[in-house]
Amino acid sequence: MPLFHQHQLHEPPDQRTKMLETPVPSLIVTLAIPTIISMMVTSIYNMADTYFVSQLSTSASGAVGIVFSIMSIIQAVGFTVGMGSGSIAARLMGQGNHRDADAYASSAVLMALVLGLLLAVLGLCNLGSLIWALGSTETIYPYAMDYARYILMGCPVMVLSFTLNNLLRWQGKASLAVFGLGTGGVLNMVLDPVFIFIFDLGIAGAAIATLLSQCVSLCILASFFLLKKSDLRVSPSCISRSPKLYLSILKQGMPSFFRQGILSLSTMALNFNAKIYGDAAVAALAIVTKVFTFIQSIVIGFGQGFQPVLGYNYGAGRLDRVKEAVKFSVKTCTIILTVCAVVGFAFAPQIVTLFRDDLMVIDIGTRAFRYQCFTLPLGAVLTFANMFFQSLGKSVRATILAVCRQGVFIPLVYLLSWQLGLTGLELTQAVSDLAAFLISGTIMVHYFLREFGKERV
Repeated sequence: MPLFHQHQLHEPPDQRTKMLETPVPSLIVTLAIPTIISMMVTSIYNMADTYFVSQLSTSASGAVGIVFSIMSIIQAVGFTVGMGSGSIAARLMGQGNHRDADAYASSAVLMALVLGLLLAVLGLCNLGSLIWALGSTETIYPYAMDYARYILMGCPVMVLSFTLNNLLRWQGKASLAVFGLGTGGVLNMVLDPVFIFIFDLGIAGAAIATLLSQCVSLCILASFFLLKKSDLRVSPSCISRSPKLYLSILKQGMPSFFRQGILSLSTMALNFNAKIYGDAAVAALAIVTKVFTFIQSIVIGFGQGFQPVLGYNYGAGRLDRVKEAVKFSVKTCTIILTVCAVVGFAFAPQIVTLFRDDLMVIDIGTRAFRYQCFTLPLGAVLTFANMFFQSLGKSVRATILAVCRQGVFIPLVYLLSWQLGLTGLELTQAVSDLAAFLISGTIMVHYFLREFGKERV
């Protein structure tokens, strides 16, 4: 099947009109609210795993931080396929070309299944070596093994869920996407204490709860396509045999892969350096990472409402609306993150204590938390610069910005820990964010001045 047909195929006019004519601020907010809820629920149930597992022991809490790298890899693959195919499909729907959009969506589902199965097989066949490679200590190792085994079994389910969620979101069906992931998230929070404490399965119970919840999410998300609530059609008859199509999905999704993949590598680097200071350091930094992931999920959710608006309007040639969307989103989320930074700095000890009432964990976690609060407001530019270029199909710039934040982090974590010890580890993410902000801001401003005229951005 050819990638792009020259003739224009018609899409339901109500959705097209909504994406191209609704005032930008209200359109983004309408699309963003469900995705923010979805991201927050997903992040909350990740934190729920950390919370309930932390009640077992400090070593168990550290295991969640070790396996976080595996979760990042799974998300990297799911978001690569989902974001890559979804961004192309959004632009095609903006052009009115629905047939090729269906081909991308259907082919993406097949790709997600194959890659998910491959990840599961490779991970389970090398599980012990993988856990050591991720920076485990001897005391954390048995907990990490129990937790990771079930997570890896769920790879195909998770990759498919992330892909279908993104396909729904990119076509402006954010409420359906949030219902699918949100239901699984709530179920996970309910099942965690049941499997961990009532069934006495320990840390394995948390992983089983996550796996079952992801299966429920996948069934709900798939039902929207089967019941034709999606404007994109997913069908075996639409699957493409063209290698070029699959390569284009990977190319467009590569920023997501590098963003999540580098996150996995940076977590490994952090764990390797933290384990020198014991399980308490690994656990503390894992807790801080999970909490800040929750805070950043607000901005990412907002961005996931912002991206379909960019994709549609860029495809339709409405550059005025593209510029308005970027300005509105960056300003709004900078304000939100500034408020979160102030509150987080004031209540850092109490937040860390919620997860683990261990004096060493609280001491290390509080300092790392407060350092990150100083640079938290910069997260809006970091997030939207990357999402902006990915939405417009500028994959090279998007990939550079995707690797920027954690790419800077990896050498810094070794350099600062070598020079400043534990304090260096606590400072690393804040210093990395500042450097990435300067790079991302410069690239973004340069593009705006060149494409939209020499005016303040």
